[in-house]
Amino acid sequence: MDFKSQLITLLAAATSLSPEEITPLVTIPPNRQFGDYAFPCFKLGNNSREEAEKLQQKLQLPLFIAKTQVVGPYLNFFLDQSVLAAEILTKISKEKGKYGAGKNKKKIVIEYCGPNTNKPLHLGHLRNMSLGNAVCRILAFQGNAVHPVNIINDRGIHICQSMLAYQKWGKNKKPDKKGDHFVGDYYVLFATAAKENENLKKEAQELLLKWERNDTKTKALWKTMTHWVLQGFRQTYRRFGIKFEKEYFESKYYQKGKEMVQEGLQKKVFEKDHTNAVLAPLEKYRLPNKILLRGDETSLYITQDLYLAQLRYQDFKYDKMIYVVASEQHLHFQQLFKILELLGRRYAQSLYHLSYGLVNLPTGRMKSREGTVVDADDLMDEISSLAKQEVEKRYPALSEKEKQYRAEFISLGAIKFFLTRTDAVRDMIFNPEESISFDGETGPYLQYTHARASSILRKAGKVTGKRNFTLLSQSQEQALIALLSQFPGKVQEAAHTYKPHVLCHYLIELAQAFNEFYHALPVISDDKELMKARLLLVESVRQVLANGLDLLGIYAPKEM
Repeated sequence: MDFKSQLITLLAAATSLSPEEITPLVTIPPNRQFGDYAFPCFKLGNNSREEAEKLQQKLQLPLFIAKTQVVGPYLNFFLDQSVLAAEILTKISKEKGKYGAGKNKKKIVIEYCGPNTNKPLHLGHLRNMSLGNAVCRILAFQGNAVHPVNIINDRGIHICQSMLAYQKWGKNKKPDKKGDHFVGDYYVLFATAAKENENLKKEAQELLLKWERNDTKTKALWKTMTHWVLQGFRQTYRRFGIKFEKEYFESKYYQKGKEMVQEGLQKKVFEKDHTNAVLAPLEKYRLPNKILLRGDETSLYITQDLYLAQLRYQDFKYDKMIYVVASEQHLHFQQLFKILELLGRRYAQSLYHLSYGLVNLPTGRMKSREGTVVDADDLMDEISSLAKQEVEKRYPALSEKEKQYRAEFISLGAIKFFLTRTDAVRDMIFNPEESISFDGETGPYLQYTHARASSILRKAGKVTGKRNFTLLSQSQEQALIALLSQFPGKVQEAAHTYKPHVLCHYLIELAQAFNEFYHALPVISDDKELMKARLLLVESVRQVLANGLDLLGIYAPKEM
């Protein structure tokens, strides 16, 4: 039974409001002393308290509602706790990994990661991948057909800068380390040398023109260095637990973007400026004008973005296309979406920019050209090392292989949770030591709580027979059951808003409530009937934690 839906139907029958009007009004009170649901009566008349009292008298309560209470303008509803327990715990036990799943049927393309092939992935990419992977999983769990794709920025001036440095100082050396790190060293070398020699920037620009004119030698070097980098990227993707259905390479499509620019010129949607550059005049739409093609006919990022939006629509016939890209590109996407609309592309209204803030370290913002960027691989190694120290401290008798195995899944859980628990639109500071803590609002805390629940169930062994749900009468038990009932709604909210942090906050609240329950009430006891009921409650918490962690791409361990 969906208690909220039933309550909405009840209120619609007793008021002049429609179910659609009532749905956003019915909320969960911040404190359980005010009930399980609250309905504000502002729309029922001028005196909302009186209207709440009239509604209270009018309603004939179904069995699942124990009582109502008027508090100011609100009519609060208290569910019958034994009915709630029986409904929710039985539902979780039956649906297991499907508890909270939806039945949406939209086709959704999600582009995330978007690396440049001149350097390794960095901490900013880890936030991008954590968010993108979580949104993919959450939307798929809601029943949608989700297609994760990647855009590989494998051409442009920055690529040519690392190529130029390799030409000058590489001496045909083969990679002696992970390929993306090897090429990244030359990008840093170029940036350092260019501070002393301004002519290097001109040489890199000339190399870009050679590339666009298909110079044989330039293209050969480009293919070799790109191959090295892509091999390195794929190792990182595997370790982080992500994969893409399709990868799009900028180098293959930027010419197609030029064709769309020419189409816009012919339709008089675009125009040329005094430098012969093609621009989209957008000021009438309260946006800056956007250059689409330079005067020398070289492309910009938006050139290929125009065509890629169209190509993805041809590939997937999507209902929604989501770009997971940093907030620095907010204006870029506003302009892109408006330009596609002006070109008459019907899918323009289906495009969405999932913007996220910058990731800083306690020491300040990252800058890759200075060589001080925190590489994704190095960060994963560092967090894994910290996790291993914690595992060794807690479980010194484990084998070295098992310690490393646990350290790896703990470290990945720490990184992913820390990078998704903050609202994506906000800038954030990543603190390695804080992220790995087994206490507090962290991934390891959730993993540890799941392992604790699993341990209780192992110790109890197999328990069968009917449960007496009326025995779950303690406040800690009722708080847990109420939270468990909220999981499907929280997943829906995270899916609707593309905000994984909603799920993160919920999981922390659930884990904290479970640990309060664990410390206050014995689960395994001589009272067999009570033990059976509490074990089902423990199993339900474990299952929902596992479901929630999986939606964030985090492993739920049975042992820590």
